Amino acid sequence: MIKIYIYVVDRDLGFAPNPFHGFCSLATCKPGIRSTAKVGDWIVGIGGKRLKATGKCVFAMKVTDKLTYNEYWENPLYNDKKPVRNGSKSMLLGDNIYYFNAGIWHQSHSHHSNADGSINTYNLKRDTKSSYVLLSKHFYYFGKNAPLVPLSIQNEIGYRNGVGHSIFNEKAKILLDWLDREYKDLLNLVISDPFDFEKSDAHYSVETNKMTK
Repeated sequence: MIKIYIYVVDRDLGFAPNPFHGFCSLATCKPGIRSTAKVGDWIVGIGGKRLKATGKCVFAMKVTDKLTYNEYWENPLYNDKKPVRNGSKSMLLGDNIYYFNAGIWHQSHSHHSNADGSINTYNLKRDTKSSYVLLSKHFYYFGKNAPLVPLSIQNEIGYRNGVGHSIFNEKAKILLDWLDREYKDLLNLVISDPFDFEKSDAHYSVETNKMTK
């Protein structure tokens, strides 16, 4: 039986999840989801108050592959997911930033490093609570054009905005059916820029909940 993980998206830069370069990936944040979700499960991000998008579907991804950080880092198929700090906005936000070698975790200069490129230890420890990356070749990414999930669906599955994530079973399939019915022609596309795309060059600290240049 598939599981459907739903959580509130507080920040939407295009980093977590990262919908660029042909794959939607969840490689940082949400270690609890990345640890337990399996191929075939769904991850759905619903907007929150900060984005002024409460109840709107920012993205939905069916997990089609689950890799370790090292597998993600070493596979040339995902080289475009590595951050390029003098590149385009989507390259700045690359999430392929971790690998483990000689007993040490390495963190690339990225949205989750310090502004000078040094390791943000707090972010590293939190992200690597799970060493797994979730990938999807079957996803919807709406960004700032996120559609409102019909209230009838929200009520039927019992969804409520809250901290952390919730896990739903087949009962929540009506949400997936709605997406497939209304947006099937938009599968595997970046429909719109992320809500916070203009902050693509920022560095974020989970510890302080602040972004700095």
